[in-house]
Amino acid sequence: MIIQKIAHYLNPLTWFKKSTHDTNLKFMHGINRISLLMFLLALGVMLYRYISR
Repeated sequence: MIIQKIAHYLNPLTWFKKSTHDTNLKFMHGINRISLLMFLLALGVMLYRYISR
């Protein structure tokens, strides 16, 4: 269930859908997506560095 929500949240096809939300809320969601992607990227880099040493 949680993985499905994260997959939907990270799906690029859902990023540009029209919504009835407030503009500020749309920006907040965009920033949250960027933060989540950066976190996952950093986690991947840390895992790669741990495995490759």
